[in-house]
Parts: sequence; structure tokens; C-alpha cells
Amino acid sequence: MVRCAPALLLLAGLAGLTHAETPPAAKPAPVAAYRLSGPFTHDNLTVFLIHGAETLKGGNFLTLDEALEQKKVIVHETKNVGQLAVENVGEVPVFIQAGDIVKGGQQDRTLRNDQIIASKSGKLPLASFCVEQGRWAQRGGEDAKAFSGSKDALNDNRLKLAARSAGSQQEVWSNVQRVQMLLEKNLKADVKGKASASSLQLTLEHKKVVESVEACQKKLADVPARADDVIGYAVVINGKVNNADVYGNTSLFKKLWPKLLKASAIEAVAGKKEGATIEAVKAEAVTTWLADAEKGKASEKVLGGGKEVQVDNMKCILFDTKAEKGESLRRSYIAK
Repeated sequence: MVRCAPALLLLAGLAGLTHAETPPAAKPAPVAAYRLSGPFTHDNLTVFLIHGAETLKGGNFLTLDEALEQKKVIVHETKNVGQLAVENVGEVPVFIQAGDIVKGGQQDRTLRNDQIIASKSGKLPLASFCVEQGRWAQRGGEDAKAFSGSKDALNDNRLKLAARSAGSQQEVWSNVQRVQMLLEKNLKADVKGKASASSLQLTLEHKKVVESVEACQKKLADVPARADDVIGYAVVINGKVNNADVYGNTSLFKKLWPKLLKASAIEAVAGKKEGATIEAVKAEAVTTWLADAEKGKASEKVLGGGKEVQVDNMKCILFDTKAEKGESLRRSYIAK
């Protein structure tokens, strides 16, 4: 039987996490400087682009998926479910996003924190949760000692909060199963992988799931390319604001867009309600939602090279990851 340890503390750079609540914590800056464009809609999914100034100007980053494909980074299996190891062997910093899924190893994992892995980093600890229950061995021809790619990310708010806020492996597993059940119900098909029925990653790769979001991806794929100052997006599903992400760097956001769009499209498919009337949401309502998300109980997690500010209220949790000099790396708004 495999026992999952809680996600362990990270110690280096933005990879390092030492939890410290410091009331009263400084709250993130207001959203007054943001400008929204849109809506861009497909079926029950609507996206608004968020425009604004970069906080990490000129930053050159590889995404985790890019770095793995180019063999510039290695995510090592440690045989500890709650902690992997990451090593940047290249010359360019790598951005790892909370919710990124890495495929392979002893079990597929999702990564807990936003962080930058500096060039030539050496091995650093990497907090994780498994998104596959039961397997603890090599799967097919995959490498059991390392992870092969990161094409997908967590695609459900309750699942994201189970990992980032609750920090509960059991809640992560329960919500993986819930996502699979919702997709099976709405797609009227078994979307579990034959090689591992519990794997969220294999479900996200399933033919029926991929086909269900192809039209949405095609329609909205080039939306961020239409402006030079796009730093993020807000997602509306079934007429309700669901989540938003704002990045410190425009080029980083545009690189991440295909993964973000796929996750949002899958969440919309899973949450679709046949016959339901969907009311249109205006940009002003989204701006109000973002502003309201900044009103709540604030706490801080101190990072080795920065910190994460959390603002929690009854409707939403805002996670604001800051780099060493206080620059905002990513602001993630998740509706409860």
C-alpha cells in the first residue's frame, strides 16, 4: 500500500515553501489598473482577456511543458508522493505553475506551488500531490524514475482548492473521481484510461474528452494574440465567473494559453447543464468580481525567494505569488 505524505516544504528559490501566517498580511494591489476585453464565447464557456502592465518586464521563461520537451529540465521521481525533485539543466529559467500535471513516474502528480526554477539549479524539492490512485510502478514504456511531460493542468476549482488551499491528498483523489464522473455523465462515455483507471492525466488524454473541446480550442486559440498587453484572462462558465489568472509577463501568459484554454474548456464540458438558460456576463461584472476577491482574510506563505499572499472570503480565494523583489508572478482567483 502506498502512503501519501503531506506536501513537504520547499526550500530553494520560489520552489521553497515555509508556511508562516503573519497577520495582518499585506493584501495584493487593487485591480483598478486592469482593462478587460471580450467576451469571447463558445457554448457555455466565456473568456475575457485581462490587459495591463507587466510586473516582470522582459522576463524570459520556459514553461514546464517546453522545458521537458527540450530536455532542459528533469522532474525526478523520489518515491515520496508529496515531494518530487526538479532540476533545471538549461540556461533559461523555468516557470512551474500550481496545478501543472506531470505524467509518468510511479504515479502522475500535480504540482502545488507557482515557482521559478533558475538556470543550472541543481536538484530542488518540488511539492506535489498524486492525481492517480493505486499505481506505484512503471506504466507501459514510461520512465518510472522521471516524468515525461506536462501537457495538462488541473481543470476544476474544487480540485485546485483541494491542492492549493486544503493541502489534502484525500480531497485531491476524491475530486479527481468527481471530475471523471462529471465528464462520463456529460459525454455519455467511459473516459477512464485502460492503463490506469484512476489517472486524471489519462482521462484528459481520452479521445472523447479531447474531441469534446476541439471546437472550443480552435475558436479561441488565437484570442490572446490580438493584443500586445494581455496579461491574463477570466473564465465564465454557465453564466457565472469561475476563475481568473493574471501573470507578470505577457509572453509567459501567451505560452501558457493553450494549456489554460484546454483546462477551461474541459471544466465547461464537465459542468454543462443540458437545457439550462445561460445569462450573459458583462465585463463590468467580472471586474467587480475580481475586486471583491481581494476583500477577505489575508495570510502569507513565505517562499525562499518571495512569498504567496492568500486572500480568502466566502466566495473566492486569491493566490498572489510574488518574486523576491515583490513583483507579482501570478495572481490566481478561484471561486469556491
